[in-house]
Amino acid sequence: MPSFDIVSKVDLQTLDNAINAAIKEIIGRFDFRESKTKVELDKKSLIVSVLTENEMRVTAVEDVVRSRLIKQKIDPNCMDFGKQQYASGNMVRKDISIKQGIDKDASRKIMKDIKDSAIKVQAQIMDDQLRVSSKKIDDLQKTMAILRSKDYGIPLQFQNMKA
Repeated sequence: MPSFDIVSKVDLQTLDNAINAAIKEIIGRFDFRESKTKVELDKKSLIVSVLTENEMRVTAVEDVVRSRLIKQKIDPNCMDFGKQQYASGNMVRKDISIKQGIDKDASRKIMKDIKDSAIKVQAQIMDDQLRVSSKKIDDLQKTMAILRSKDYGIPLQFQNMKA
């Protein structure tokens, strides 16, 4: 029976390249000259740490990181901007976490949209991904089109298409 998987994953190497390009851009920008701005990616916990002098520079760093992710074809919806924290002295810290996998709420919304579409497919939740199967490949393609047109707050990829 034909099927495919719905996942939400970020390629770690592409993410690393985007963060490194953002760091190079920040170093070269005139408004960041003589600043103590640091941007680091923790690959294990998938958190981008930003440490800088003021809130204006934090928002500028966020914009640079977002634009670099877009240029590397990574959906910026995968970023979860945390709260700003005041570190020692006059420094501001902000952690940006990268979301991996489909959470329970998003998977319920996806399941509801699949059922409401009245297309003859079966969907099942498997940990942090969903598997959709049907007797016809055309029904699977219609389901993909419906899911692409909606926004769930996370980037969706369709993998493992088996005929």
